[in-house]
Amino acid sequence: MPVRRAAVLGSPIAHSLSPVLHNAAYAALGLEGEWQYGRFEVDEDALPGFLSGLDVAGEGWAGLSLTMPLKRAVIPLLDEVSAGALAVDAVNTVVFHPDGRRTGDNTDVPGLVAALRERGVEKVASAAVLGAGATASSALAALGQVCDGPVLAFVRGPERAAQMRALGERLGVDVVPEEWDRATMAFDAELVISTTPAGATDHLAEAVPEQPGALFDVLYHPWPTPLAAAWARRDGVVLGGLDLLVHQAVLQFRAFTGLADADVVDAMRAAGQAAL
Repeated sequence: MPVRRAAVLGSPIAHSLSPVLHNAAYAALGLEGEWQYGRFEVDEDALPGFLSGLDVAGEGWAGLSLTMPLKRAVIPLLDEVSAGALAVDAVNTVVFHPDGRRTGDNTDVPGLVAALRERGVEKVASAAVLGAGATASSALAALGQVCDGPVLAFVRGPERAAQMRALGERLGVDVVPEEWDRATMAFDAELVISTTPAGATDHLAEAVPEQPGALFDVLYHPWPTPLAAAWARRDGVVLGGLDLLVHQAVLQFRAFTGLADADVVDAMRAAGQAAL
């Protein structure tokens, strides 16, 4: 029986921590001789050829993790896509089945929810999202399960505001777009999810209130961000990109291996912290 294989695809991909996390989970469960996880530089143009060139059965392929720019491009190449992934128009997990089917799912959304739950954030009355990219879509979907009230979305420009409002309607989330230059208003919410690139929120750090709620800043390098550091100094709950990366990877690990109850959170987190 061949070694079972999984890998992460994307472009660029050299920075990905996914191999570190998944291989640490294999080691923690004594599976390192049976499973291996790698990475491949694959862009949108190369993706169809990469998938069709895989000898899934012969090479022992169990599944793939996908990062940018492949999360949307892979959808038409799959036999089945979960409702959750279709809702945010993003697949980050592909599972290969014995009958030849390729199915797609999104573990970012449940990963966000699981990370928040781990830190005691299960239900909030108000929330805010900073940014309007792909991760903001996952954040809105997660907030549909976590937030009982409206979600303020701080974005740049009317086009992104319209996109976030439309996504909210599709997800059943009451999204209220706000202009980016009013982003400090977000800090009145019980939960703030920052999905912006490095440096975009640095100027907001000095506006963190005396008693902040919870902050989920999806960046993990460099860490902490100035915003996360200021939040921690005020004794607010702070989650980072590694929390999301670990919890979504745990769900991928379980999907690939079939070990639905595998508890590998601590092993993955320790490996990720060491790598960073």
